[in-house]
Amino acid sequence: MQLDIHTGLLADTDFLPSPNCDERPEGVEVDTLIIHGISLPPGEFGGGFVEQLFSNALDCDAHPYFKTLAGVEVSAHFLIRRNGQLVQFVQTHLRAWHAGQSCCEGRERVNDFSIGVELEGTDELPYTDAQYQAVARLSCALFKAYPAMTLDRVYGHNDIAPGRKTDPGPAFDWVQYRVLCADV
Repeated sequence: MQLDIHTGLLADTDFLPSPNCDERPEGVEVDTLIIHGISLPPGEFGGGFVEQLFSNALDCDAHPYFKTLAGVEVSAHFLIRRNGQLVQFVQTHLRAWHAGQSCCEGRERVNDFSIGVELEGTDELPYTDAQYQAVARLSCALFKAYPAMTLDRVYGHNDIAPGRKTDPGPAFDWVQYRVLCADV
């Protein structure tokens, strides 16, 4: 797995450009990886609803829960589906709108200096082996492309927005993730 630092695109990955991004502030170094969990509707997988949300194409009448998302503009750099398939929405040199109001190591505006990876899942259901394999390979590709980003600079959304966000939740096995990253 290889990331082209000039284009910000991951080789051999579907790219579905999201409009929910913008330029990073000048001089800001990308040095942090944020892992998220998402399912739409909550607890359901597949169906393309996450892709639609990140593309501002979600039909808010398709499910009662979607009404809470009307007008929301959000994205992540990557999504890892339950089967381990990667989809890229935002080039890594751009700022994806994934972290919201957050703080990491005393720094606010986490979107400015981070890359966001969404895993299709919930806080309570185990993530799949295919997802762990994919997120470990992706993480290592990002560490190679962004040397300031290391395994010590990987956080869950819940770590940077405590009380507001709970993902990736207790179902995410940080030990398994770190072991796989060391083996890649």
